Amino acid sequence: MPSEFTGKHVTVAGLGVSGVPAAKVLHGLGAHVTVVNDGDDERSRTQAAELEALGVTVRLGDGDTLPEGTELIVTAPGWKPTKPLFTAAGQAGVPVWGDVELAWRLRGPDAAPWLAVTGTNGKTTTVQMLASILKAAGLRTAAVGNIGVSLLDAVTGDTEYDVLAVELSSYQLHWAPSLRAHSAAVLNLAPDHLDWHGSMEAYAADKGRIYEGNRVACVYNVADKATEDLVRAADVEEGCRAVGFTLGTPGPSQLGVVEGLLVDRAFVEDRQKNAQELAEVSDVNPPAPHNIANALAAAGLARAFGVSAAAVRDGLRAFTPDAHRIAHVADVDGVAYVDDSKATNTHATEASLAAYESIVWIAGGLAKGATFDELVAGAAKRLRGAVLIGADRALIREALARHAPEVPVVDLDRTDTGAMLQAVQEARRLARPGDTVLLAPACASMDMFTNYNQRGDAFAQAVRELGA
Repeated sequence: MPSEFTGKHVTVAGLGVSGVPAAKVLHGLGAHVTVVNDGDDERSRTQAAELEALGVTVRLGDGDTLPEGTELIVTAPGWKPTKPLFTAAGQAGVPVWGDVELAWRLRGPDAAPWLAVTGTNGKTTTVQMLASILKAAGLRTAAVGNIGVSLLDAVTGDTEYDVLAVELSSYQLHWAPSLRAHSAAVLNLAPDHLDWHGSMEAYAADKGRIYEGNRVACVYNVADKATEDLVRAADVEEGCRAVGFTLGTPGPSQLGVVEGLLVDRAFVEDRQKNAQELAEVSDVNPPAPHNIANALAAAGLARAFGVSAAAVRDGLRAFTPDAHRIAHVADVDGVAYVDDSKATNTHATEASLAAYESIVWIAGGLAKGATFDELVAGAAKRLRGAVLIGADRALIREALARHAPEVPVVDLDRTDTGAMLQAVQEARRLARPGDTVLLAPACASMDMFTNYNQRGDAFAQAVRELGA
């Protein structure tokens, strides 16, 4: 495959974390590379200078025009399919790949197989759990893909892997037509990125691409029928199995929970009668319901690769979640303070709220077109109170008035740096010993913060000031 790029005119669409590595790899393979980029800011100019020093042509401020002579486009995953650049490519018969597709095609004949994960929520945690389990089994592996480690670096670098744990977004899957994983999981499906995909059906179809050509197992969520429907629609290799995960008692060909144990009835002899204990629920950190589901999905993929039950247990015990994912910050006056700033949509927040019995909820930000009635109606009985922040807090306030009118609500009309401290102080006033003050915003953060990490850090700092 690499020899096919010698002398080929390739356009890389977008700089950033995927475009720069793609341009470097293609240039190293002898292609004539032109990078086009919408932006012309300081960061883009710095990246452009780095590539131009290698001999790559870079056009800043023009991401819509197809360079003359282009034979292939390799695009950053976030570029919408409706961009004029891709319309022009379609008219000219020029194929469009994502960086994941390029990485897949650059794999050598003895390359490490991919265990792939997608879903609306939980992808990163599940892939990191999977990598921890694979390492506990003594396998050379890495968590790569949408998780921040470039797949191109993984497949073209000097490190030899036995297997890769791969996180894939719907954007990446859209631009990866030939990807064929060893086994894959779709964790859940909820409306997200519909402005990019155009419809829920298109979004689900792109997620479902992860199952195409699977060899051993298609892992799905028993509680989310849409994920099973994607398995049914997939064209897989002969002998590939559908394997479900559930928070209840598993049936044959499923993983689930029995009396505080994670158990496997899929990868055992005589699965009609037998089950294999994998780990205790307490081995999952944190043992919130949605995180137990993540652990079961990771275990299913690991077991599909032949990993032992003991390695599943050891890997889950060794796993530490990233910051801002249902992270316990502190207990103050008998009240727990939990940071789930990563809950940037209603589906993630629903899972977060389900993990606690009595909650003072800190929520709000940029709604991205979301509605909150279903979320609030489902959580109403758990809410002690709510503190609302951010640009679209009125949407949540109105949903609370409709579905939880008895819940006291504090509406903070400020977006300065002290807003989070006031939110935490108001939550403390509403909370009672035994309650959980939960930052699970159900919204994006960019109206008040640089990203969800900064928002979570502000919450944690405010909690520390309470404790002091």
